[in-house]
Amino acid sequence: MSAWQSIISGFDFTPLLNIALSAIPALICITLHEISHGLVANRLGDPTAKNAGRLSLNPIKHLDIFGFLMLIVAHVGWAKPVPVDMRYFKNPKRGMAITALAGPVSNFIITAIALFLFGFLLPLVRSSGDAAMIGVELLYITAHLSLGLGLFNLLPIPPLDGSKVLFSLIPDSAYMKLMRYERYGMILLVILAYTGVTGSFLGNIIDSVFDWFLMIAQAAYQWSYSLFVA
Repeated sequence: MSAWQSIISGFDFTPLLNIALSAIPALICITLHEISHGLVANRLGDPTAKNAGRLSLNPIKHLDIFGFLMLIVAHVGWAKPVPVDMRYFKNPKRGMAITALAGPVSNFIITAIALFLFGFLLPLVRSSGDAAMIGVELLYITAHLSLGLGLFNLLPIPPLDGSKVLFSLIPDSAYMKLMRYERYGMILLVILAYTGVTGSFLGNIIDSVFDWFLMIAQAAYQWSYSLFVA
């Protein structure tokens, strides 16, 4: 037993703890991302996601295992796309672009809300113990993961949302040809993720944009501190 305890005491559990703490925020981010796609598509006249049961808060319905693991480990990832039938839209390309943008926009809103709550609650929980601090830390992780998910999905690589926005700006004939190759984009994403290209390229962008979002947390912190502490 003493030898086993010695081995355990010398092991750094911090990375595993960080991954574990990222799991729930990641599920929240991908679920709301995909629901946003489905809700906007339904609003524009396409009931496909609704009929498929994808307007659900059950994260399992939206889970892509590899994309989920990428999100909690590398902070960039993806979910299982909601089905969209652009033939229902009055303007198919415009409807597809708006539907595609709904996911990343929802992630940016989540980031703003999570950072506001993080900043507002931080002065109140600093002396409340580890459990309260973990809750606040989860808000911070949620904000960072949500921003990473939103920015990553804006890349113009099929089947990511950015590709649908980009394709909406090109002629119909070229649009339909490119959409046929959407399935091969996932292979490219896996290669980029495996080689670390997306992580190194997006990492700097995510950090820079996150620094800007942190102004929300700073303002909320100062407001909360003046109300309850000062």
